[in-house]
Amino acid sequence: MIQIAGLTKSFGDRVLFDNVTWQISDGERVGLTGPNGSGKTTLLKIFAGLEEPDAGLVVKPADLGVGYLPQDGIAHEGRTVREEAMLAFGPLLAMRDELQELEERLGHPDVPDAEHEQMLVRYSDLQDRFRLGDGYNIDLKIGTVLQGLGFSQADLDRPTETFSGGWQMRLALAKLLLARPNLLLLDEPTNHLDLEARNWLEEYLHEYPHAVILVSHDRYFLDTVITRVAEVYLRQLNDYPGNYTHFLEESQARLERVREAKKQQDDEIERMEMFISRFRYKATKAAQVQSRIKMLEKIVRIEVPPERKRVHFGFPASVKSGRTVVELERLRKAYGGHVVFAQANLHVERGDRIALVGPNGSGKSTLMRMMAGVEQPDAGHRREGHQVVMQYFAQDEAVRLDPELTVYETLQAGSPVHMVPAIRNILGGFLFSGDDVYKRVQVLSGGERTRLAVARMLLRPSNTLLLDEPTNHLDLDSKDVLLEALEDYGGTLVFVSHDRYFVERLANRIVEVGGGEAHSYPGRYEEFLWSKAHGGALAAPEQARGQAAKAREAAPRAEGPATTAPEKARDPGPQPQGTRADAGAGREARRQVQIEARRRDRAEKALRGRVSELEDAIAAREAEIKALETQMAGAGFYDNREAVQPVVDRHQALMWEVGDLMHKWEELQRSLEGPRENLHS
Repeated sequence: MIQIAGLTKSFGDRVLFDNVTWQISDGERVGLTGPNGSGKTTLLKIFAGLEEPDAGLVVKPADLGVGYLPQDGIAHEGRTVREEAMLAFGPLLAMRDELQELEERLGHPDVPDAEHEQMLVRYSDLQDRFRLGDGYNIDLKIGTVLQGLGFSQADLDRPTETFSGGWQMRLALAKLLLARPNLLLLDEPTNHLDLEARNWLEEYLHEYPHAVILVSHDRYFLDTVITRVAEVYLRQLNDYPGNYTHFLEESQARLERVREAKKQQDDEIERMEMFISRFRYKATKAAQVQSRIKMLEKIVRIEVPPERKRVHFGFPASVKSGRTVVELERLRKAYGGHVVFAQANLHVERGDRIALVGPNGSGKSTLMRMMAGVEQPDAGHRREGHQVVMQYFAQDEAVRLDPELTVYETLQAGSPVHMVPAIRNILGGFLFSGDDVYKRVQVLSGGERTRLAVARMLLRPSNTLLLDEPTNHLDLDSKDVLLEALEDYGGTLVFVSHDRYFVERLANRIVEVGGGEAHSYPGRYEEFLWSKAHGGALAAPEQARGQAAKAREAAPRAEGPATTAPEKARDPGPQPQGTRADAGAGREARRQVQIEARRRDRAEKALRGRVSELEDAIAAREAEIKALETQMAGAGFYDNREAVQPVVDRHQALMWEVGDLMHKWEELQRSLEGPRENLHS
């Protein structure tokens, strides 16, 4: 397919690749990985023919079709989305136009017989090639790919220049997928995709028939798509078969072996140098000294990459919030004629870890802003719980940084005094090292500003975090720093992220935003997808509570045949007088009323017993949670992550159990406070 031999590439005195030999075969899906700045994007550009190597060869077939998607910077204009996507089928469209011209000419009676015969042969040849190229399904293919990447049917006829940069990149990706080049080069293809589009692309690439090389900071995406990892390592490319998780294990083991070999080599070199230094001027040892000097000159020094600094960080302590954190009831929000939410409900409790999911434009960021209180709904109510200390990270958080401050000053401002010593470590975890900390915010790139905004968030105490796309522009190492901090976070978390691995690791409840509503699903993202695939088998707590409330409201208004049996017994209607049958009927009615009253009393007593049992269970779990939190707040608790993980897992499980018990307790309380008829349901 494509091969590089002796490839060397450098920028100034910085060598990215040194005499690299590597190849990829048809059908392979390779993930290109390595630290930021190691040369991944440069290598993709060399494969695409956009950069030239300083030395070496790039060998590929003359007819090899190569498609390259950069990280950003592509814009389209002058056509509709459908017309732009059509350009991916250039050769087929040319054939279709020629077929139409031939059909018109073949219908002319004045065409000579010889030319007519030639046109028929040409028409037959073109028709066969058009059919083999699946030209009759062009419109179907365009619709499938564009819809998979999130474009609606109405979007297909909109001018391309009306779309934002993220959607422009989606369109560029769609054109590449429709063209189906023999070698597909993708540089961060998931950067501009929501979870639904990312899931669709994952399945599409898994079935892609040709070679794919991709760079991505989405670990789950890499695990699912690739069959091989090529690591940029000390100016070389090292291959690892398997997915990204397997690569992490194997590369770490390989690095440990290299470090051990380096240590042994250093020890041996030190012994030889000591021998030379000690006996250099002794004639009896001259031959041995010269032998060791020659051996030293022949030794090829083992090179070990600098150890990546692993930063583990916990959020500063904050007061404990009340059980209810935020409650949104019957929210309505519209922008002009576009209704984002018609009647949305959401109840957030202490300890919840909620991921908001839904296609771009469905209202996730709008819901986050209304939860944070920075944007007011047109109608409905927002209630914030007791002692809630909220921190909201917006999508545009990076532009809110003070441009005049340095990187270090940005983190220092507003941080608790006892957290100041941790600032340097946090900055290192987000790729700010050395003199970078003295740069002013105004000279940072967009990605650097986002990383700085995330780092600043980690230093501020809170018990509730609302995070809107915090992982944008973060590399895998920086994501790990944030992920580990959020896993250990003891407060309430509501977040939006298009990183599947991030969502899988953090969320214990999924809220799907779309259609003017917010539907809640208990459990993790994988369970949410299963529920969606099976028709929404998991019940949403907000929906259940809403349906119960509607039923209670409707009950007092019921008329006619809907009147309950006790009411009929108490009011049997006009009766003929003066017969024993009448008296018997009256006694029977009174007896039925008494039976019904005793039944209500028993049901109410049983219900109060269940409420008492739930309260005892909640109190017991809260006591255990308090004991665990005291243990977790102790000094040095997080020093050994493996040892403390069972405690953290138990704490999260108890928080989830308390939430479930509270939902049941609320339902029973509503039944006790509502109409007495509800006791018989």
